[in-house]
Amino acid sequence: MSDPEPIDSSITPLISIVTLAGRLFARAMSRITIEGAIDEIPRDGPLIIAANHASNLDAPVLGAWLIPRLGRRIHWLGKRELFAWPIVGWVAANGGVHPVDRDSADVEAFRLASRILEGGHILFVFPEGTRSPDGALQEARDGVALLALRSGAPIVPIGIGGSNRVWPKGQRFPHPGGHVVVRVGRPFRPADELPEGIDRKSAKGLVTRMIMERIAALLPVRQRGVYRASKGAAADPMP
Repeated sequence: MSDPEPIDSSITPLISIVTLAGRLFARAMSRITIEGAIDEIPRDGPLIIAANHASNLDAPVLGAWLIPRLGRRIHWLGKRELFAWPIVGWVAANGGVHPVDRDSADVEAFRLASRILEGGHILFVFPEGTRSPDGALQEARDGVALLALRSGAPIVPIGIGGSNRVWPKGQRFPHPGGHVVVRVGRPFRPADELPEGIDRKSAKGLVTRMIMERIAALLPVRQRGVYRASKGAAADPMP
């Protein structure tokens, strides 16, 4: 078996064009505000960016604003079917999206995500795995926690508020209006905050909860869902 192709994190002209187009599109759909600790995001080394997933607008907004600020390509995992779409598939293949087969998604995705982090790149994930039907946080999967524990990569939690009102799940096209607020949390290393002697299974669940509590604290109350009672969730920070 041949070695996999090296992962590129450079900002190509195509990525620059796509991020600009993403900003123009997002601004045409809604008023966009970026808040929080964006300047604290590490500019080198492996990194996991984790956000809630409430809308098709989430990825364009995050990519369009974060990539120019970080000066690094963001890597995403996407269903292989996406790459069969005209134009969209070509852009995805050349813009940092990596195809994953649905039938073997768990194993394949984990191996690919691990390789991205081992190469010192940025991996973007939605811990919930799919868009929320109502914009509120759903129970997250443990895959992100396992990646963080095995790689030692820091995690940057991000809360995206209001995007589901612009482009809710099940709606084919967005409807302009509203206010989307992206709030960036401070990076942290989960392993540094675990109690001593904790077993692997318990650590995985605890880190998942840790990640989602930080995301919930960055969201408006109405979007905190199953993490509404999170310990760090202060007064409603967003409209």
